[in-house]
Amino acid sequence: MKKKLAIILAAVMATALCACGGGGGGGSEEKSEAASGSAGDLGTELVLYTPMTDSDIEALLTCFNEKYPDINVDVVSGSIGELTAKIQAEADNPQADLVWGGVQDSDGEQYADLFEPWVTAYAAENMDPYQSVNSCYSINHLSPVCFCVNLELEKELGLNITSYEDLLDPALKGKVIISDPNSSSAAWNNLCNIMAVYGYDTDEAWAYIEKLMANLVVVEKSSACFNSINDGEYVVGLTYEDGAVKLLQDGSDKIALRYPAEGTSSSAFGCAVVKNAPHMEAAKAMVDFLGSAEGESAMAAYMEGTVRFTNKNYTMPEKAWLADTSTITWVIRPVAELTEGKAGIIEHWNQLWGTVHGN
Repeated sequence: MKKKLAIILAAVMATALCACGGGGGGGSEEKSEAASGSAGDLGTELVLYTPMTDSDIEALLTCFNEKYPDINVDVVSGSIGELTAKIQAEADNPQADLVWGGVQDSDGEQYADLFEPWVTAYAAENMDPYQSVNSCYSINHLSPVCFCVNLELEKELGLNITSYEDLLDPALKGKVIISDPNSSSAAWNNLCNIMAVYGYDTDEAWAYIEKLMANLVVVEKSSACFNSINDGEYVVGLTYEDGAVKLLQDGSDKIALRYPAEGTSSSAFGCAVVKNAPHMEAAKAMVDFLGSAEGESAMAAYMEGTVRFTNKNYTMPEKAWLADTSTITWVIRPVAELTEGKAGIIEHWNQLWGTVHGN
């Protein structure tokens, strides 16, 4: 068995993707041969495009290759904006087989022309309300938003940052970071949560965002919203728990993960098979693995409970690193409205950012 992890930074594409049409077709009515235990000829190669962290990728490859030791997986990493643009550019000669991560429940049919109209039958086992949202996404993990706080810098400023309102303190000007919602699913996740707390596209939500922008710095990579906090470059990062918690798992005592006191919600992320994928059956086997209770339980154990999965039958390790759901205040995210209105929300964000920062 050979496992190959070739992490290649995807080139940033200058041309934005066109809006996608409907995907057609529905979910699979029967589990694939790989899912049902009759693997058949899956081949020996698979190309995965993903914005997931190195530790997430390691968990997937390790657990997947325990089940399918003869499939060699090449990995291409980048933001979801970079990767979907790359898939679009390669449409006449597809190089990727599937995407894991970045594609989420508020995308609607935005990328439907890039992916096969196929959904794993394991989607039916997902917890409510995390079933597939279109004809090509197989939802398999959740990414609740949180704050990553540098404890030393917070103490120096005499603050206790637990809420969105705390982020507006003048002492935090230029010390709060977020990635770019134009290209980062993590930033869009955080923007969605603000809309969940203050109301979808309401005057109250935009008034809060305008005040927050006065303290904000936008960074290129979503991982900077926890790594640079750990390095002491900023005080607070608006981020996602499964990325930031890995620092705690690795022994960091410099940060704390805090969930907004006003409420937390979660994007539901998944995977999708690239249209006309060169290794179609192997790609579907990986999607089935990611959606099954078996696969999710194996990955949760390997990760020591640093990711929340969606199959209602999966098992979270007893000593998980993530906070128990009962200790978090949850709010309902208006997914349908966010899906329909994403372009307008992003445009409003950009206009407001230009006004606040004079560019």
